[in-house]
Amino acid sequence: MNKNKISSANGYKTILSVILAVVSIIYVLPVLAVVINSFKQNTFVKTDTFALPTGEMSAGFSNFVNGMTFGNYPFASSVLYSVMITLLSTFLILLCTSMAAWYIERVNSLLCKAVYFLCVFSMVVPFQMVMFPLSKTADKLHLNTPWTIPIVYLGFGAGLAIFMFVGFVKAIPLEVEEAASIDGCGPVRIFFQVVVPMLKPTMISVGILEIMWVWNDYLLPVLVLDINKYRTIPIHIQYLKGSYGTVDLGATMALILMSIIPVIIFYLCCQKYIIKGVAAGAVKG
Repeated sequence: MNKNKISSANGYKTILSVILAVVSIIYVLPVLAVVINSFKQNTFVKTDTFALPTGEMSAGFSNFVNGMTFGNYPFASSVLYSVMITLLSTFLILLCTSMAAWYIERVNSLLCKAVYFLCVFSMVVPFQMVMFPLSKTADKLHLNTPWTIPIVYLGFGAGLAIFMFVGFVKAIPLEVEEAASIDGCGPVRIFFQVVVPMLKPTMISVGILEIMWVWNDYLLPVLVLDINKYRTIPIHIQYLKGSYGTVDLGATMALILMSIIPVIIFYLCCQKYIIKGVAAGAVKG
C-alpha cells in the first residue's frame, strides 16, 4: 500500500516537472527569438523567425551598428539618460520610502495608518487611469527632464516599497532603537546608523525591483519627457523607423538584446537578495 502511494506521488511529481519544464520553455522562447534575430538579416526576421542565423541569413554584428547609428539622435545619449534616470529614481525611492515606512510603523497613528493604506491602494490603481492628468501636471511643474522625472517615479514606486519596508520594520525590536536613544542618538542618527543597516536585505530587494522597472519603462518617459531632447533606450528603440514607416527589425532586436543583457546579469547576480528581502518584508502578525 505504501509502495503504491510512493509510486503515485513520484508519478505526480514527474508530471508536474514536465509541465513546468514546458511552461519554462514557452516563457524563454521570446527571449531566444530576440537573441537569434539580433544576428539575422532584416529580410529573414519575419520569414524565418526561429531559424538560426547561418549562411545568407547571418548579419553578424551589423544590426548592432545600424541600431546605434540610426537617425540623428545618438544612442550613447539614450544610454546615459536611461542610466541616470534609473539610478536617481531608485535612490530617491529607497531613501524616501524607507524613512516613510519607519515613521509610519513607529508612530502608528490614525493618520499614519491612513497614509499606509493609501500607499497600498495605489498599487492596484492602473497607470492608464492617471497617465494623461500626470503628463499635463508634469509639464506644468517642469518635471519633464531626466533630472526631475525621478520625482514622478517616486510617486508610482512608493506603494510597493513602503509595503515591503513596513513589513520589515515590524520585525526590528524597538528596544534596539530605545538603547540608541538612551546613548544620545536623535531620530536621524537612529534611522541611518541603526535602522538602515538592518534594512539592507529589503533595500537591496526593493532596489533590484525598482531598477528593472525603471530601466525597461517606456510609457512614463514618453509621456513626461520632451522626446525631442531626451530619449531613454526604450524610446530610442521605438524610433528605429525608416521612410514610409518601415522598421529595421534586425536592428530593433539587436538593441532590445543590448538593453536586456544588463538587467539579466544584474538580476542573476542579485536574485538571492530578492528572496531574502521579500521574506524579510513579509507581513508580520
